[in-house]
Amino acid sequence: MFDLAIIGGGPGGYVAAGKAGAAGLSVVLFEKKELGGVCLNEGCIPTKTLLYSAKVLDYAKHADRYGVTVPESAIDFGAIFKRKVKVVKKLVGGIKVQMRNAQVEVVSGEAVIAGREADGFRIACGDKTYEARNLLICSGSEAAIPPIPGLREGLGDAVVTNREILSLESQPERLVVIGGGVIGMEFASFFQSIGMQVTVIEMLPKILGPMDLEISNMLQAQYAKKGVDFHLNCKVVAVEGNEVVYEDAEGQTCRAAGDKILVSVGRRAQLQGLGLETIGVELALNPAGRPYGIKVDEKMRTNVPGVYAAGDVTGFSMLAHTASREGEVAVNTILGKEDRMSYQAIPGVVYTNPEVAGVGLTEAEAQQKGLDVEVKKLPMAYSGRFVAENERGDGLCKVILDKATGKVLGVHMLGNPCSEIIYGACIAIEKGLTEEALKTVVFPHPSVSEILKETL
Repeated sequence: MFDLAIIGGGPGGYVAAGKAGAAGLSVVLFEKKELGGVCLNEGCIPTKTLLYSAKVLDYAKHADRYGVTVPESAIDFGAIFKRKVKVVKKLVGGIKVQMRNAQVEVVSGEAVIAGREADGFRIACGDKTYEARNLLICSGSEAAIPPIPGLREGLGDAVVTNREILSLESQPERLVVIGGGVIGMEFASFFQSIGMQVTVIEMLPKILGPMDLEISNMLQAQYAKKGVDFHLNCKVVAVEGNEVVYEDAEGQTCRAAGDKILVSVGRRAQLQGLGLETIGVELALNPAGRPYGIKVDEKMRTNVPGVYAAGDVTGFSMLAHTASREGEVAVNTILGKEDRMSYQAIPGVVYTNPEVAGVGLTEAEAQQKGLDVEVKKLPMAYSGRFVAENERGDGLCKVILDKATGKVLGVHMLGNPCSEIIYGACIAIEKGLTEEALKTVVFPHPSVSEILKETL
């Protein structure tokens, strides 16, 4: 019998497995596809690999701004996608080594909870049954497909999700993106940079969902200037072949055609086929009474003693770094260590060019909570390093402060490389630092990170 069985080898599962194995627990990890899960194989890593190629192309196209002449710049679509495959394979191999070093037994196949015994749980995979004292469910999520005509019957030849679009063999000329959230905007960024005509159709009045309104509006303006065609406040009513039929803000029926149509309206927890009902795992319900994830407490415990859940399957914060931390909390709880999950400083990043990053409360969220806040903001051009490396670059840093306590409640940024800076704001919020405390921190000069201190 194993001390711990983990279903799902994504960022929640493999991080938990490595931590538990290193702590001396016997661990079996089930993964039906590839170690690394959606993030490594169909999401975070392959998209960032593509986006970096696009960024290199952008730099080459505009190298004259920096006094450098690049006579010709063009992409090799096949080579970009081959490099993506190489990067993913290398990192999957690295996880396999980590699991081996932690003495984790990795089982390839679809695992199903088969039942509960007095001292643990049975998990069936293939023709074998495994037993474990504790169970951690990290089955992840899948792309949500809206129930509209042309999609609810299944994906057509022109329609793709984040999975299929990463396996294109040739470059299409036109892309229609349904959904202007993080995934949609990252793919819009990549395909626009390599020369495609991109149309984004979004149901909300802004892109990037709950991210800061001012920041998202600035990013939209920059991409509109680059040629991306945005249609906000629009409801998609059907997909017909290679056309998206939608109603605009005035209720007029419109159409947008693309060689490929990317559906990126969010993700949903993978709850089916796990056998959760076998042991009575309770699901979290939305206001309409429909399940959206496995219900857990701050220690990642479900209602069934010995059963834990982490990552997208909880339906709460569908981010790889959240999943990894949740997996750590679950393992620490199993080990008897005091730990609990905190969501007050979970960063969100959009790897467009320029990048967007934010953590904590936005200005709108603070207002909704009735908090008395002070908002400080400063153009990124106040950073010497930013000006040196971002010719004609436009960006912003916003800091949300609690007037009563002076504590940092939120930080939101637009401009490269804010994805590498935002962690400092995460620390400030998680540890409850005040504006005055943050001002005493010595930042390296010259660095773009100084913008955080300058804004204060």
